[in-house]
Amino acid sequence: MAERKRPGDDAAGDRPEDEAIDGAVADDDVRDDDVEAGEPVTRGGGTAVRERTESADKPKSKEGRRGGRIGGFFREVVSELRKVIWPTRKELLTYTAVVIGFVTVMTAIVAVLDFGFGKAILATFGN
Repeated sequence: MAERKRPGDDAAGDRPEDEAIDGAVADDDVRDDDVEAGEPVTRGGGTAVRERTESADKPKSKEGRRGGRIGGFFREVVSELRKVIWPTRKELLTYTAVVIGFVTVMTAIVAVLDFGFGKAILATFGN
């Protein structure tokens, strides 16, 4: 199992103090359009304020969502099934034959082992 790093387990050259970043904002974090707009540059964490519009005042109905959740689910299922590369009839028959052959061989192996172990147990413990 992989070892977890715990505080104090760092290698001598890999100390957390080496990677510490001071409170200054890196140059690539500041976008030019933020500075031009005169907006203060922040790192997030503030409360988002959403403006109310006319559509936000009205509650959304299920009819307005064109079929609701169940209809959306089935539309997504159909969409995903269209992306599937379906096998040709020849490929389907070939794959089916391979699976049936493999299952038959494995069943025969298990049957022979079961028969052999059964005989061995009966011979060992008697009947």
